[in-house]
Amino acid sequence: MPRRFVVASILLAAALCTVAVPAAAALAIASAGVLGLTRSDVATEASRQQALDKATAESAPLTGSGSLAPAPGRTQGSTFDQSTDRAQRVSATLTVEVSDPDAVSRAAQDALDLTRSLGGYVVSSSVATGEEGSASLTVRVPVAKVQEAITGLSGLGRIVSQQVTIDDLQGTLDQLEKREATVRGQIARIRARLESETLDPQSEAVLRTRLQTLRTELTELRTGISSTEGEARMSTIQLAVVTPGAFGAVAPPSSRIDRTIDEALNVLAWEGVVALGLLIVLAPFALVAFAAWLGRRLYRRHEEERLLAT
Repeated sequence: MPRRFVVASILLAAALCTVAVPAAAALAIASAGVLGLTRSDVATEASRQQALDKATAESAPLTGSGSLAPAPGRTQGSTFDQSTDRAQRVSATLTVEVSDPDAVSRAAQDALDLTRSLGGYVVSSSVATGEEGSASLTVRVPVAKVQEAITGLSGLGRIVSQQVTIDDLQGTLDQLEKREATVRGQIARIRARLESETLDPQSEAVLRTRLQTLRTELTELRTGISSTEGEARMSTIQLAVVTPGAFGAVAPPSSRIDRTIDEALNVLAWEGVVALGLLIVLAPFALVAFAAWLGRRLYRRHEEERLLAT
């Protein structure tokens, strides 16, 4: 095969590449721009909706009639009604804002002093100092004085958030006490049989095993009753003391052009991955087909020139 035919085939392949590659690149960039613009609009709408939901949640009053319904036997609000005689688990979360880090330490110490003066105790305490000081305390105070505690803690600074949650424990306590009475009755009857009746060894062994099981259950029931009554006697309060800078600054939203460029670059990256995969898979077949076509064409042209020359 003459050398000029080989050179011609190479030049033809290069010409095809110079036309096809820029066209494919232009199509990829255009599609990426369109998709990037569309996705940026969707992202903008989603971010706006998220910001609106957050603002609504932060500005909504703290009451028990929020969007999330409390569990059965549970009420939520910002105050506590002490007039009921039912056993209840009372917990409160409170966030107050003070002027500077030095005021954080003072507020934390005042909270500890108030807790002890009300007959309570500290479960955990953490105070961080620095440019943006903060404190986190968990305390327990008698339920009878929880409203006084909340009022005193609220006076430590500006109230940022406040929530009181009440779980009814009376039903659980009633069930435990009822079961305890039943178990005590069964124990009394078994002991009476063991003391008054003449039993065969097998029957006596069965009763004594049953008696031991009931005594273990009675111990567990009394522990549960004591724990439930303890929960009903003492409330749990979680206090957070922060400074204005502790909330951090909100980053300004990016412009639509920046979002469009970012989305377009992401689309181009994915298109590049897909194109590379297709190229790896199809390139050998394409080269074989192109070589066969080019060889056949050059051979026919060579034959025609040879026939014309004779």
